[in-house]
Amino acid sequence: MTRIDEILQPFAWFGIKLGLESSQRLLERLGNPQRQVPILHVAGSNGKGSVCAYLSTVLTAAGYRVGRYTSPHLVDWNERICLNGQPIALTALEHLLQQVVAAIAPDAPSPTQFEIITAAAWVYFAQQKVDVAVIEVGLGGRLDATNVCDRPLACVITTISREHWQRLGPTLADIAREKAGILKLGCPAVVGPLPPEAMAVVRQRIAELGCPAVYPAPATPIEAGWAESQGIQYSLPLAGAIQLQNSALAIATLKWLQAQGWNLPDSIIARGIAQTQWPGRLQWFTWQGHPLLIDGAHNSEGAIALRQYVDQVLAKGQSNDLAGEVCFNLGQRAVTWIIGMMRHKDHQEVLAALLRPGDRLFLVPVPDNPAAEPDTLALLAQEICPDLHECQPFTDVFEALTVAVTPPSSSKTGSTAVKPDLTVLSGSLYLIGYFLAKVRS
Repeated sequence: MTRIDEILQPFAWFGIKLGLESSQRLLERLGNPQRQVPILHVAGSNGKGSVCAYLSTVLTAAGYRVGRYTSPHLVDWNERICLNGQPIALTALEHLLQQVVAAIAPDAPSPTQFEIITAAAWVYFAQQKVDVAVIEVGLGGRLDATNVCDRPLACVITTISREHWQRLGPTLADIAREKAGILKLGCPAVVGPLPPEAMAVVRQRIAELGCPAVYPAPATPIEAGWAESQGIQYSLPLAGAIQLQNSALAIATLKWLQAQGWNLPDSIIARGIAQTQWPGRLQWFTWQGHPLLIDGAHNSEGAIALRQYVDQVLAKGQSNDLAGEVCFNLGQRAVTWIIGMMRHKDHQEVLAALLRPGDRLFLVPVPDNPAAEPDTLALLAQEICPDLHECQPFTDVFEALTVAVTPPSSSKTGSTAVKPDLTVLSGSLYLIGYFLAKVRS
């Protein structure tokens, strides 16, 4: 356990607590740093992180001093708080967290872990005198700890799907109402394509608040790896069709800033989009010489986007997202899935979106997290897709990976020319983070 873990661990017991009172009380004792930070606020069910990555990379390329706050992290806590694309130093984060904890009122209810590190982000961005901070909502919007600024430069809503419904409400309209809670009186809104039920709620809130609003269409693919949106042609560095939508939302937000006098030439926007990186989402990785697709798809919308991307790869029979083209053994057009999921997620919807007859499915735990039992997920998967070629639980993700990438015939023939099957590791960003931490250590 690191020193940062030791500082934050006592606050993990307070779980998730929606509401702004605790954050506002803590920030007031810290001098209200959030009032010193111009922000772009990003909410949504999926795509928040990549939109934040696009925005912060472009603004940094334009010469601005840019903070970025996202969650969760993949490997280390400091990934959540970045300045010009670089994570805060671990020692600096440790000192910030100590400062925040020391400011907690002794007679007040304890803040949550998320409220503590969010407060640390505000303090850091204020200390660094950022020109703008790109802030990702943690959960929902209206009552999220990030929603403490009255005048954001712009608010972005990426997508809305039925996620965290236990806390945000059972219907898409309920969830949309919570996401739209980041909108502020007269502040610009940039809204992605939403289901009609959700869009009606968001449009109503925009009208009530008098927000100037844009609803950009997804970018148009123009050739392999290139897209066009709002008159700008750019290389699209992140994989998956969903990035046509996410990049268009980022560009629309940047265009709004451009119109307000920010120095953001179209050439800088195109260059910044092309330079964007966002690990752990539709990312190709080489593990023990075998291609591996990793993606933190943890809800139905993310699972649908992942399956669409996998189907595109299967249709082509190859991927060139790695250095050089990687061809796959697609005789059965099947996939080996290695999946671990958190206990509170909608397991049925995710598995139904991903699995097809003939696929192999290896269920694994998500270490150090409240995860669903692999045995339980295996039973559910067999009900959802009874024609799986194989379905079994494992006690460790690396054991499952070893089985997944070992061609059945290789030990008999000794051949090194066997093409690898398509193997995908997914189900939770925490699982992806655990995998990356182990392979980097």
